[in-house]
Amino acid sequence: MRERPLDGIRVLDLTNVLAGPYCSYQLMLLGAEVVKIERPGQGDLARVLGPDPALNGAGIGASFLAQNAGKKSLTLNLKDTADRAAFESLLTGADVLLENFRAGVLSRMGYDPGRLDKLNPRLVACSISGFGQSGPMSEDPAYDQIIQGLSGMMSITGTPETAPQRVGFPVCDTTGGLSAALAICAALLRRERTGVGTRLDVSMLESSLSAMGWAVSNYLVSGIPPQPLGDQNATAAPSGTFRTADGPINIAANQQRQFETLCRLIGTPELIDDPRFRQREDRKLHRTELNDAINNALSARPATHWEGVLSEAGVPAARVLTVPQALGLPQLAHRDFVTELEHPDGSGAPLRVLGSGVLYDDEALRPETAPPLLGEHNSEREQITAQWAAAVTSQEAPTP
Repeated sequence: MRERPLDGIRVLDLTNVLAGPYCSYQLMLLGAEVVKIERPGQGDLARVLGPDPALNGAGIGASFLAQNAGKKSLTLNLKDTADRAAFESLLTGADVLLENFRAGVLSRMGYDPGRLDKLNPRLVACSISGFGQSGPMSEDPAYDQIIQGLSGMMSITGTPETAPQRVGFPVCDTTGGLSAALAICAALLRRERTGVGTRLDVSMLESSLSAMGWAVSNYLVSGIPPQPLGDQNATAAPSGTFRTADGPINIAANQQRQFETLCRLIGTPELIDDPRFRQREDRKLHRTELNDAINNALSARPATHWEGVLSEAGVPAARVLTVPQALGLPQLAHRDFVTELEHPDGSGAPLRVLGSGVLYDDEALRPETAPPLLGEHNSEREQITAQWAAAVTSQEAPTP
């Protein structure tokens, strides 16, 4: 693989489960060297999470495998004097320290901002927590579902009859991880200009509210609280999930031209001039009647037919797929989104992991090594420390 944007950046990763490991996985895909520091005999909690009991028992649960390819694992007990010294040696050579303890834990371990700055003034230290490092909720425990509920996200997920519902994947964890990765990249760029490190304080609650977009801004700007609409888009109609002869399809005819094209293609041109549907706001007010007419017309053909006809005409439309069906899309194969690695269980079976969804100079970013076993790189600790120290020395050396 050609040079990647973060080649040469060294990340010391104290995180576990998802938000932090997802962040460091994104940094790894961008080229950073990520060394996980894990507790001896236990490691990242994600090592025992997943649907396969055998993998969980081996300490390589599916949840761990998904976010930790391309990283190294060292086990250190930070309550042990010798291990603390080893950790601090690594810390002085790191570019980034990433942690997702509860607020205040890192400081109580002896690594408050002042101590970190003394050890490495160029360090970008990033903390990810449920609520941030300050405020009345800062020390409260939090997992993804807790943030989904507190952010209002669950209140607008589902229908008026079924809400509140949890989003079907840990969206607050991944949103927090992405926010952290973006902030880290910005802080590294700032350091290139100033030579000074940064302390980053990432709140999953705030990151999630920010990512909710119009659901939040409509209330802030217009004072209108969002409501659960199930599979319908509150900003436009017809825009949501519809029924075809053999399954559901999503259609987003958000523009006037798209609405008129949709009506002609499904054989209901009379809807264009119907007073209930003529204007954008009219269609939103009469959404139920409009959806009934469209569902009736779509029932004549299968979803694949409508997907092809509508997309070709410029009306956004696509089938509603399962996760296995989505992963089988030729589009993903074309862009090398899924990478096959050798499974760390030693079976010789392949392990498939995902990329970032971004191509750099037309090339997909991918991990080159499998997720590590717990402490797999302990024998390389002195070598890693020496390499990191040498990298710092070369950065500090005066330019001839």
